[in-house]
Amino acid sequence: MDASIGGGAVAGSDANSANTSGRQSHPVPPDAWEQAEMRAALATREISSVYRLLRKHGVSQRQIAAMTGQSQSEVSEILKGRQVMAYDVLTRIADGLGVPRGYMGLAYDEATAIKVVGAADGQQAEEDESVKRRRFLAHAAQVTMGAAVFGPESGTWSAGPAKTPAPGRIGMTDVRQVEAATRALRSLDYQYGGGFCRDAVVAQLSWGQQMLESNGTEMVKNRLFVALADLHSLAGWTSFDTGLMDSARGHFANALDLAKQGDNHPLVANVLYRMGRVYLHQDAPNDALKLFQLGQIAAQESGSELAVAVLCANEAWAYAMMGNEEQAVKLLGRSKDEFARANLAEAESWVKFFTETDVYAMIGTVHTVLAAKNAEHTKYAIPALTKAVESYDDDMARSKTFMLSALATNHLLEGDLDHGAKVGSKAVDCAEGIKSERVKDRMRPLQVEAERRRNNADARDLADRLNSFYAA
Repeated sequence: MDASIGGGAVAGSDANSANTSGRQSHPVPPDAWEQAEMRAALATREISSVYRLLRKHGVSQRQIAAMTGQSQSEVSEILKGRQVMAYDVLTRIADGLGVPRGYMGLAYDEATAIKVVGAADGQQAEEDESVKRRRFLAHAAQVTMGAAVFGPESGTWSAGPAKTPAPGRIGMTDVRQVEAATRALRSLDYQYGGGFCRDAVVAQLSWGQQMLESNGTEMVKNRLFVALADLHSLAGWTSFDTGLMDSARGHFANALDLAKQGDNHPLVANVLYRMGRVYLHQDAPNDALKLFQLGQIAAQESGSELAVAVLCANEAWAYAMMGNEEQAVKLLGRSKDEFARANLAEAESWVKFFTETDVYAMIGTVHTVLAAKNAEHTKYAIPALTKAVESYDDDMARSKTFMLSALATNHLLEGDLDHGAKVGSKAVDCAEGIKSERVKDRMRPLQVEAERRRNNADARDLADRLNSFYAA
């Protein structure tokens, strides 16, 4: 195997490496990543070239496999030229080898963040999460209401777009290209998760931001503001889905500013809804509710019943997490009423995702939260979640996984262990094909309920499978 890629000299270096690997904390020389040939290979993500250069540094195939979590046969295939494209594999290789992620353009190290979003407030990384939430809330209030309602907003979210060459003048065709790319990438996010496409979203954003410096008519520039706001919103959502919360917050803040510049109230409402969802996920329903309420102001200003329905449903979720059953149920009712009045054909593109299926999904989600304290709510959650699961197709694989997990949890709560385990197994099947940290987090309640019922063989099998899923 080694002879085909370097003959006896390489085989000798394998032997030397094997003899010394026990004494070395890391077999890769510290300066290896700084050499020009290596930097070029990393920048273009030519992993076969990276591995060949590591061999020249005396790093064996066995050591590369151990550091990257790959088999030796996989390493051998890559050395022979097999390309590595998957985001999660690239990040695992970078982290395992000790490569600074920015050298490969992966995720958000400091250099990548400055290139794409602009320099962040120097204190942001030091701040407590609750302080960061407060800052964003103050910023959102200023954007939505034009006043510092929740205290002064300090610092900036972006020092300006990347200073790279841009077209001298742009037209509607250029803006439509941004919009088309955003639609395509959003479809990938829905189907495969943020981990599959986030890197592409950030790269697209880096290119799109350049056009802010270009000349164009007022109409073109306003549409560009909205297009880039939507792309920033998608970057925030995919960052959230991969667990990069600070990056998500920065993108959503920029999305708010651009949506406001484009005078698009529905999009402002949509961005606030999405950031509120981040805070729900962080178990901070009070802060989430404030963002949903600000979004409600923008939704009502837009005159979009569909946007109002989205915000009401998410306010209900926040109240459910706070234990306020009465307000949660009341807001679910209002969400259904607003949805019934909405003109779906004329709805803004930012809220068209909220279909009748999503109404059922939100009803089921809110009652699932309430069922954790009062199992009576399973009788409302199960029919709604069943309807949502039946209606979601493969293009909405992540949402379907959320609903399957919640449905299985409800069946376990009501004592239908066999059926709950069967549905839970389907949820794991779906989850295994999605690159999303959020999916893993949302399935934790199912794991907890399955573990509690280990005396049942089906529940025990489900718990074991979930444990394997999380360990992978």
